[in-house]
Amino acid sequence: MRVATWNVNSIRARVGRVTEWLVREDIDVLAMQEIKCKELQFPFEPFTAAGYDVTLHGLNQWNGVAFASRLPLEDVAVGFEGVPGFGKPDAEGALPTEARALGVTVDGVRLWSLYVPNGRDLENPHYDYKLAWLKQLAADTRAWLAEHPSTPLALMGDWNIAPLDSDVWDLAVFENSTHVSAPERAAFAEFEDLGLTDVVRPLVPTGYTYWDYKQLRFPRNEGMRIDFIMGSKEFASLVQDARIDRSERKGVAPSDHVPVVVDLDLGPGEDDDRPMIFG
Repeated sequence: MRVATWNVNSIRARVGRVTEWLVREDIDVLAMQEIKCKELQFPFEPFTAAGYDVTLHGLNQWNGVAFASRLPLEDVAVGFEGVPGFGKPDAEGALPTEARALGVTVDGVRLWSLYVPNGRDLENPHYDYKLAWLKQLAADTRAWLAEHPSTPLALMGDWNIAPLDSDVWDLAVFENSTHVSAPERAAFAEFEDLGLTDVVRPLVPTGYTYWDYKQLRFPRNEGMRIDFIMGSKEFASLVQDARIDRSERKGVAPSDHVPVVVDLDLGPGEDDDRPMIFG
C-alpha cells in the first residue's frame, strides 16, 4: 500500500495537479491538509473520476483536512478526544474547534491527517494554542496505543515543527521564532517518547518539504522539513520505501509543500523482494 501526505494549500486551486499526481504516482491513500473549503465546496468529481473516494473535515476557507483513497475508508474520526479550541468564545464561553485532525482506518492501518497549528510567533496566543493542541494529541495517542497496541498507526501531515537544526536552511534566520523553539521541539519529542518514529528520515535523511513563495526560497533551496509521517513500531515495520517528491514544488501554481510518500508491505500480494529496513 502506497501512502502519502501533502499540504495542498487549497484543493480547489490545485485539484487537477493533485489528482494527476495520485494516478501518475500510483498512490493508494493520500492525507491532505489545508484543503481550505467546506464539504459542499470540495471538488469530488475529479477524485471520483480518478478512482478515489474522499472523506474530509472542513469548516471554512481556512485549515481543513481530508483523505483520498482507492481502498475503503473505515472508522472515520473527526478530531481527537479533548482537542483544544481557538478563537472567539461562544455565548457559553467555549472556544471553536478548527478542522485540523481526521482519522481513518485503511486495510487495518490507522492513519491520521494532521494540520498542526502554526503558532505565528512566540508571544502570540496561537503559540500557546499550538502547544496545548500537541499536548492533547499526545495524550490521545498514548491512550490509543494502549488500547490498540498491535494496530499500525501513523500520524501524518504538516507538523509546523522542524525538530532538527538541519531541518531549516539557516537556523540563524529562525532565532526567537516558531517552528524551532525548545517547547515545540519538546512537544514533537513527546511523540517519539511514545514510541513513534519518523519513518521517512532513515531512507531520506536530508531534504525539505516546504519552501515559502517569497524571496525565491525554492530556487535557492531555502526550505524547511516540517511534514512528517510519524509511525508506531508496528507501522514502521511495514515500511519498505519512502521519498519526498520535491518535483511537485516546480511548475505552475504549486503548493508551498510537497508530498511525502511511504510504501508499506502488508503481506501477500505486495512486492516481497524489497528489503525490510525497520526491525
